[in-house]
Amino acid sequence: MVKIGVIADQARVSIDTVRYYERRGLLSPADRLPSGYRLYTDSAVARIQLARRLQGLGMSLDEVSDAFATHDRGEASCDSERWRLEAVHERITARMAELSAIRDAIDTTLAQCADGHCALRDVPSID
Repeated sequence: MVKIGVIADQARVSIDTVRYYERRGLLSPADRLPSGYRLYTDSAVARIQLARRLQGLGMSLDEVSDAFATHDRGEASCDSERWRLEAVHERITARMAELSAIRDAIDTTLAQCADGHCALRDVPSID
């Protein structure tokens, strides 16, 4: 059992992040000292690191929290949870398509500027 500062250091996050994850239900202190200090098990570090990794893969904190809750109820398996990453993959793929379309529009506008038809220069005046 270790205090919150040790968990934060080991997980390489701030104490505020540990508290936030606790409020969001990703962690729960194993116990409290009479002074009110939270005590955590070593598994808290692994949970924080996994949460950060999943967020890095594009999952929202709500999605991570839901996945952890499913796991904690004993209802998770790779087959039953794969859909979560597939949903993130679809969301990222759609966003990449949107960004690609925006990049193409910028390229077109830049080409027009190079040809002397700058959209930014040709803004109508306010009368």
